[in-house]
Amino acid sequence: MKATDLTHDSETGRNGQIDPDSGLPILAIPREGMPPLVDTAEKLAECVHALGSGTGPVAIDTERAQSFRYSGRAYLLQLRRPGSGTWLIDPQAFEPGDGSVADLSALREAIVDCEWVIHAATSDLPCLTELGLLPEKLFDTEVAGRLLGLPRVGLGTMAETFFGVHLLKEHSVADWSRRPLPTDWVAYAALDVELLVELRDLLWRRLHAEGKWSWAQQEFQHLIDTHREPHPPVAEPWRHVNGVHSVRTRRGLALVREIWGERDRLARDLDRAPSKILPDKAISELAGQVTKDSPGVPGMAEMEAIAGFKRRNARRYRGRWLAAAGRVAAMPESQLPRLRVPLEGPSHQPRNWQRSNPDAWRRWQRVRPAMNRLAKALDMPPENLIAPEALRRLAWEPLEAVDRGHVARRLSAHGAREWQCRLAAPVIVAALESAPG
Repeated sequence: MKATDLTHDSETGRNGQIDPDSGLPILAIPREGMPPLVDTAEKLAECVHALGSGTGPVAIDTERAQSFRYSGRAYLLQLRRPGSGTWLIDPQAFEPGDGSVADLSALREAIVDCEWVIHAATSDLPCLTELGLLPEKLFDTEVAGRLLGLPRVGLGTMAETFFGVHLLKEHSVADWSRRPLPTDWVAYAALDVELLVELRDLLWRRLHAEGKWSWAQQEFQHLIDTHREPHPPVAEPWRHVNGVHSVRTRRGLALVREIWGERDRLARDLDRAPSKILPDKAISELAGQVTKDSPGVPGMAEMEAIAGFKRRNARRYRGRWLAAAGRVAAMPESQLPRLRVPLEGPSHQPRNWQRSNPDAWRRWQRVRPAMNRLAKALDMPPENLIAPEALRRLAWEPLEAVDRGHVARRLSAHGAREWQCRLAAPVIVAALESAPG
C-alpha cells in the first residue's frame, strides 16, 4: 500500500497536508469516511453481522480514560476487518445499569474464529477481557516489530516506516468517557485500526523471511494465556506513590498509607483518577516531613503550605486528609508499616548483589553480557530475548547442574517460552562454564 492510496481531500480533515517534522503526508480521515458510533442495539446487530461476514484478520483497538477515570475500562472499541469496514462501539451504551459490564457476547461470537490484530496488546487485553473479549488467535504488531529489531515500534512510527504517512496522536490521552465524541476524536480512533491488518501482513512476511515466525506465535499465545484471568492485585500499592523514597520513617510511611487509602476510596466512589483529586507528590511531600528529628504528624498548616493540597479538589476533601493524619498520630508502633519490605527474590538492582550474594553477582556478570551479545546477533532487544526478571532469578539461585536441560527448565519455570529457552540455554551454559575455578 502506498501513501497515495490513503490520502484524499476532505474539508473536515487534514489529509493532503504535510507534517512539518517528518515531511510526510498527514493521514487524518479514514478511507471510507467517518464511521458512525455504534450505540444502539440495531447498530450493534449491523456491526456484528458486517464483521462476521468479513474475511481475514480483524484489527482491534481500545480507548480508555485512565488520566481522568478511576478504572482502566474501555470507553471505545475500534474494529476493522477486510470487507467489513471500520466500526466504533460505545460499550457504555450497552451497560445494563446495575454496575455490570456490557454484554458483547454476540460480537465475540462473530470474530472469535479469526485472528485479532492488536498493537501493544498488553495495554488492550485487560479491558477487552473485562468485556468478555479474549482472542483465540492474536497478532501483536508491536511485539512483531520488537522481534524484528525495529528501532522504534510505536504505531505512528511504524505507519511512517511502512506506509509513508503520518498519523496524528494528539488525542492519545484524551478523556474518552466524554460524550458526545468530537469529530476529530472519532477520526483519530478510526485511524488507529486503519492500517493494522496491512501492517500485520508486512510484518508476517518479514517474520517468516527471518525465521522468527514460530517465536512470534509463542509470544502471541503467551499474551493470550496470561490474560485469561485477572492479574492479582499489587501488595501494598501505596508503596508505589511517586516520591515515597523520600519518606524515611515508619510513621511517615503510615501517613502515606492512610492518605493514599482515603484518596483511593474517594476516587473509586467518584470514578475519578486519583491524581485528579490529590497528586502523589503532595502525599509524599507531606509524609516526608515526619523525620526522626521531627516525629510529629503534620496538620492543616503543613498541608496548606503544599501546592497539591491547595488544589480545589484536594481542599474539598481536607477533612478526610486531616482525619487520616489524626489516625496516624494516634497509631501505636505495632501498627506502623515496615520501613522496607523484605525481598522474596533477587533485587531489581543486581549491583547490590555484590555484597549480599557474591556468587549470584559473579553469575550475573557472565550471563548478562552473553545474553546481550546473543540479542544483538538476533537483532532484537535483550528484554525480548529473555525477560530481565527471568534472567535475574536464574543468576540469583544456585544451579544444581550447569547443563542445557537444567538451565532451560529453570528459565521455563520463570516464564520463558520454548524458543527463548532453546536459544538462551546453551549460551548461558557456555558463559557459566567459562568462569575460572
